[in-house]
Amino acid sequence: MNKALFLVFSFYILIFAGCATAPYMGTALPPKGMPGIYHRVERGQTLWKISKIYTVDLDEIATVNHIPDTASIEEGQLIFIPNRQKQRPYAPGSSSDDFAWPVRGKVITAFGQTYNNMINKGVNIQPYRNSDVLAARNGRVSFYADDFGNFGKTIIIEHSDGFSTVYTRNSEVFVKAGDSVQKGTVIAKVGSAGRDRNTYLHFEIRKGHIPQNPFFYLP
Repeated sequence: MNKALFLVFSFYILIFAGCATAPYMGTALPPKGMPGIYHRVERGQTLWKISKIYTVDLDEIATVNHIPDTASIEEGQLIFIPNRQKQRPYAPGSSSDDFAWPVRGKVITAFGQTYNNMINKGVNIQPYRNSDVLAARNGRVSFYADDFGNFGKTIIIEHSDGFSTVYTRNSEVFVKAGDSVQKGTVIAKVGSAGRDRNTYLHFEIRKGHIPQNPFFYLP
């Protein structure tokens, strides 16, 4: 293994980790005097989508509304949008800009929960029947390791706006570093890795190198 690849391996092994948490249903009161409006969450909307509708940073919305990193939002919930009086003109563009679930299944460990004595930096998804792993968004495969320690076969896809998605614990992989992939493309099969022989996908969304709560981005 050359030095550059070793450094990449070392970096990612440090930042990886690892019953969905209950959704956050509170309606936060904004700081006194802060201008803004309330948005009622519609079916299928994510915090990511709402932030794009109002062109307000997702982290700012989460902070003002006191939404924990481990929480999800629900239909009908009121979200305060700071420093906005109405929706700004928004061109949704291609649906490929949105994130999609990489596997149809049950979330057995949510973001921020402890699993195998480690804080989970993504979500662990146990497939219902179909074990296909799908690309969650258009992008380019920037990293692949056939045996990445306790994470086994690991894929990282870079996206055009500083985001990346991580897919680990695969039994088979159908892409290689450098490949361009479209959202919904089958890139792997769910498997197991390390001493944990349970079958599930460990999936992460990262902004730069910072793990994000996938529930903020996934419908």
